[in-house]
Amino acid sequence: MKNQYLTILLTVFLMVGCSESTESGAESTQSGKGENPVSSSSANRTESGESSAESTQPEKDENPVTSSSTIADDDSVAVEPVVEIDEGKAYLHINAQNPAVKVLESGLQFEILKSGTGKTPGLTSNVVTHYHGTLTNGEVFDSSVERGKPAEFPVNRVIAGWTEALQMMKEGDKWRLVIPPHLGYGERGAAGGKIPPNTVLIFEVELIKVKE
Repeated sequence: MKNQYLTILLTVFLMVGCSESTESGAESTQSGKGENPVSSSSANRTESGESSAESTQPEKDENPVTSSSTIADDDSVAVEPVVEIDEGKAYLHINAQNPAVKVLESGLQFEILKSGTGKTPGLTSNVVTHYHGTLTNGEVFDSSVERGKPAEFPVNRVIAGWTEALQMMKEGDKWRLVIPPHLGYGERGAAGGKIPPNTVLIFEVELIKVKE
């Protein structure tokens, strides 16, 4: 009886062990079915490939035409130098185009406003004149007309432009003189700063009388 009892226990023990081993194998099989290592790694490679593709594509918002690297710097644009115009030379040039104006070799320009029939002064003569002197902008710097009293002086004691013109005038003449700087006050200017250096002068001169 004792041997039979032991045989029964051993048989039951073996049966229980086999049952647990079978259940463990089943669970292992089911676990293997739930996770496919091939499809999992493939999916990982696919996701990695998509990420790599996205990183190589340019951003849609970036416009290569308007990129700051292709826009020219405003500072690189050439700027034309400013050219200063000599108003005196411009005035002389324009005045010389007037058909009524005569231009002498010296550069003196004159226009006859009124003709007289009297005497012509010499280099050492004294003359009585009325005059009105202005700059090219019309600013008056000296005028015997405004003072209301004629001026008397020797022909050879005035500026070169006057000396040249007076020796061609007759008593009663009235001329308009345009005198370039080298025949006027040149680089020194005059009239207490009213006549700047290298200034073109305009005079209306009336020769009233010639005195020997």
